[in-house]
Order: sequence, then C-alpha cells, then structure tokens
Amino acid sequence: MKTSSLGAFLLVLLAFATLTQSCLAAGRLQACQPSGKIRGIKPPPGKCNRENGSDCCKQGQLYTTYKCSPAVIGATRAILTLNSFEKGGDGGGPSECDNHYHSDEKHVVALSTGWYSGGDRCLNYIKISANGRTVTAMVVDECDSTMGCDDEHDYQPPCRNNIVDASKSVWEALGLDQNEGQHEITWTDA
Repeated sequence: MKTSSLGAFLLVLLAFATLTQSCLAAGRLQACQPSGKIRGIKPPPGKCNRENGSDCCKQGQLYTTYKCSPAVIGATRAILTLNSFEKGGDGGGPSECDNHYHSDEKHVVALSTGWYSGGDRCLNYIKISANGRTVTAMVVDECDSTMGCDDEHDYQPPCRNNIVDASKSVWEALGLDQNEGQHEITWTDA
C-alpha cells in the first residue's frame, strides 16, 4: 500500500512538472509578439546604402515592427547579419552606445531592439557561436526593430526581432562567407 501511494504521488508530481514546463515554454514562444507595422516609402535618389546586401524599403510594403526580442536563455538562437559600422557604411549614423563609428576590423555588433534593452548591453560583450567557432564582440549599437524606412535608418526596413548585426571581422572570425548576408547563430552574454 505504501509503495502504491508513493508511485501515485510521483506520477502526479511528474504530470505537474510536465504541465509547468509546457506552460513556461508556451509563454516564452508567445512572449514577443509584433508591436505594429510601418508602410515603406521609396528612398530618395542616392539614399539607402546597399553595401553588404542591405535591403531598401519598398514603396507601400508593410513591415512588421517589434518592441521585444526572444528571451535570452543560455545559447540564444539568432540570425547574424553583416553590417558596416564605419562612417559612410550601410550602418547609417554613428553607434547609439557611444556616438562613434567603429572599424569593420573590430569585433562589434548591433542587437535587435529587445536585446539591446534600451542600451543596457552597451559596450558589454557577447559570445557568438557558429560554424564550430566562438567569437566575443562588443555591443555598440541597436538594430532598430521599431522603426525604419526613413533617413535616420538609411531608408532600410526595421530589423527583425532576432538579429545580431555584426562587423566583417566577426564574420571572418567565425569562418563564415560574407556573401551569404545572414547566418544562423547562437549567442549569450559574455
């Protein structure tokens, strides 16, 4: 009788743990929903730098915006994109964190709005892993997921909510082909 009660208790405990884990996982998946849309406008002549395969806004197209990014837990999945942080590069103006431009030879990144967290990660380092390699890079900018298609954003669409926008040196350190323009990675705070 004692063994049967213990078995029933363990079964109920296991069911509760499974249900709790499922609810938490569903909450993480639903935690970051789109916050709105913006309508693209045609960039004025000579605007929207297409360096590194950057997209330019298209007249009338709707672009999804986000105020959040997926939760950072362990090795967080993201899309690595290529960006120039130099003056005149496709990154647009100076970096948000320090109002400076940065050499493409330095390991620097911009994070989607939610991960940028209002600048909380500014000048801190993250570890990026892909292709069996890991590199440490400094966060210097935001890849704005809330706005775009204007002069301030070089007439580029808003970033998706899962972007780590990296300099050429980060791509080189990971042994990635820069012609791809994007690559699946994982990252974590360093």
